[in-house]
Amino acid sequence: MQMAQAAGLRGRLLVTLGLLILVRLGVYVPIPGVDRPRFLAEIEGSPVIGFLDVFSGGGLSLLGIFALGILPFINASIIMQLLTAALPSLENLQKNEGEAGRRKISQITRYVATGWAALQSTMLAVWVQNYAINPGPVFFVQTVLAFTAGAMFVMWVSELITERGIGNGASLLIFVNIVAVLPMILGNTIGFAQEDEQGIVKVVILLLSFLAMIVGIVFVQEGTRRIPIISARRQVGRRLYRERKNYLPLRLNQGGVMPIIFASAVLFLPASLEQFTRTGEGFVGQLHQVFGPIANALRFDGPTPWIYVLVFFTLIVFFSYFYASLIVNPVDMSQNLKKMGTSIPGIRPGKATSEYLERVINRLTFLGAMFLGVVSTVPTAIESATGVETLRGLGSTSLLILVGVAIDTAKQIQTYVISQRYEGMVKK
Repeated sequence: MQMAQAAGLRGRLLVTLGLLILVRLGVYVPIPGVDRPRFLAEIEGSPVIGFLDVFSGGGLSLLGIFALGILPFINASIIMQLLTAALPSLENLQKNEGEAGRRKISQITRYVATGWAALQSTMLAVWVQNYAINPGPVFFVQTVLAFTAGAMFVMWVSELITERGIGNGASLLIFVNIVAVLPMILGNTIGFAQEDEQGIVKVVILLLSFLAMIVGIVFVQEGTRRIPIISARRQVGRRLYRERKNYLPLRLNQGGVMPIIFASAVLFLPASLEQFTRTGEGFVGQLHQVFGPIANALRFDGPTPWIYVLVFFTLIVFFSYFYASLIVNPVDMSQNLKKMGTSIPGIRPGKATSEYLERVINRLTFLGAMFLGVVSTVPTAIESATGVETLRGLGSTSLLILVGVAIDTAKQIQTYVISQRYEGMVKK
């Protein structure tokens, strides 16, 4: 009842739902001129296509106009955030130019996403042209334009959801795409359990590990370190306000699901390029020779699984610290506490406070990054040990995204409900 009465919440929910349905329908609008039976036979069993298919909601195997999904925008966001940390001009736009600077960075991100989508569309068109009914320049150009336009439309929808809907648009689109392929994955898993004599035991072991990870994800996503703070005694007019004790909450996992999304995108980039250049000639064939060994080394089921684990773990730690540095600034927090006449007991205001907060944030980020690394690798190892390959492409990465996005979206809905309650109290 409170959700239905919250100001603007009903409209935001309807906008979000309508846009998500629109994107799902676009997945089933196919690229014309492709021999689909031959294409499906070629990609069957490919772990790279399976992983990318989860994030595109089946759009890649269906060769729909939204086959690239939100991935170009995510890759562009990675590039821009790295450049923002490296280039002083972009950092100044983000920190000192206010809303106008952030809008300019968003516009640059869109341009980068367009270029990245065009690059990925070109690679995808080179690969798909081998299965075209009438291959040639016309088919190539129209395929590149269709994939690029589809990716840009999905990016626009994600920003529209973030602005006028509920939750983060990019995360919600990935969430919906993962949910869309769950029935097929569960059906294949049930079939595996029925065919294999020990299939039921293997599936149960894997599901129990997933349930344990879900419990851990919820605890870590909700985990906070409460730093006690005291407001100084002050006098306003004739009234004397006593010291007030409160706390400063710092999340254990500052970046949420974004570090693992970014790490997955970077990790599977060589495998994607290797897959798309496999049947090419000339320069494309040379690219395949470059990315082939890299992609083979970065496979969990390849000859060197420890390299996959090490690189994935390192990327998760890097993006966790990187995101924490963007979201929480100890110097700014220290200055804000000082302006409000608030201090941490036993810590002097100013530089000492910022150094203390930085140490706490670094320890929290380390613990959160270690947890994300464990969540991302342990269930995959159990999946490989049990031999249950029907979940290939889903894995712990998708599980973390599902739980994390669900928690963040639920919190935003709760915020709207609470704000409506306070508005009602003010009116009375």
